[in-house]
Amino acid sequence: MGSEYRPGVQEDFDRLYEETYPRLFGTLVTILRDRAAAEDCVQEAYLRAFRAWSRWKPEAPAEAWIHRIAINVAVSYRRREKLRLATALLRRPQVETPGPDALGDPDLLAELRALPPKQSAALVLRHLHGYSNREIALALGVPERTIASRLAAARAKLQSRLGGRQETGTLPAHGVPSER
Repeated sequence: MGSEYRPGVQEDFDRLYEETYPRLFGTLVTILRDRAAAEDCVQEAYLRAFRAWSRWKPEAPAEAWIHRIAINVAVSYRRREKLRLATALLRRPQVETPGPDALGDPDLLAELRALPPKQSAALVLRHLHGYSNREIALALGVPERTIASRLAAARAKLQSRLGGRQETGTLPAHGVPSER
């Protein structure tokens, strides 16, 4: 197929567009899971490819070349989206900005610091700052179920380490909240 196209020839580029568009769009919908974003990225990819069409080397198949461009555009798009979401999350107004002492218990704070950083971050963002699992997942660029498992693991560790203290009344009344 690659030998059918000639670099810099408008008609060949038009044919490449017609022959590859459905597969390219399908690929980007799969990667981005968003039809509108995929459409934007496909158009950007074809625009970039058109600008570089005269420099395309026929040794590589044109279809592979255009797919590589499109995937790079999609990856850049995802990076920008993650950055945009993280920025929005950080700029989200807080009614009150709790500090570490908002936990009320120095032992709980020490145990939080002893958790693996990813678990501790998820727990603090969820329960101290009030972000939803979905917001945390979007900001950190991980699946929502990853946040749920990090929270469950963090709660389990904290409850096993501090659990015996609840009977003595030294834990705050709310303890370590669990999602139900």
